[in-house]
Parts: sequence; structure tokens; C-alpha cells
Amino acid sequence: MTSVQYRVVLGKKDEIVQGADDADLVVSVPLELLSVDPAVSFMQGKLKSVGSTGALFRIMASGELAAAFAELDQR
Repeated sequence: MTSVQYRVVLGKKDEIVQGADDADLVVSVPLELLSVDPAVSFMQGKLKSVGSTGALFRIMASGELAAAFAELDQR
């Protein structure tokens, strides 16, 4: 199982972080794109990740990424 850290970028050096610092995959997205389909954000180059691209695609396909973004959007 891949551990994931989610980062919502509010501004320069200002982020909301959810997940462990030693995560296998780190996914970052600007605040204004939380409600956009993660696959669209990725294809536009707005969603950034560090770690396995295969793991990123798996969490996108499973809906886990969209669910995490929805949860973070409620904050």
C-alpha cells in the first residue's frame, strides 16, 4: 500500500498538508483546483506529484484522490 501526503497550495510557502511527512507519494494542487477532476488538473500540468506515477494513477482511478480533495475542500 502506498502512503500519500496531500498538499493544497494556498500561496507561496503556504499549504494545507494532510498525511505523513515520509509518504511514498506527495500530491500538490492549487486551492482553486480542488473541485476540478484530478485527472484534468494532472493533464493541464496543475496537479504535481513526487513519487511513483503508477501510484498516482492508481489513486486517481480508485477515486481516492478525488475523495481526499473533496474532504480538503470542506475545510
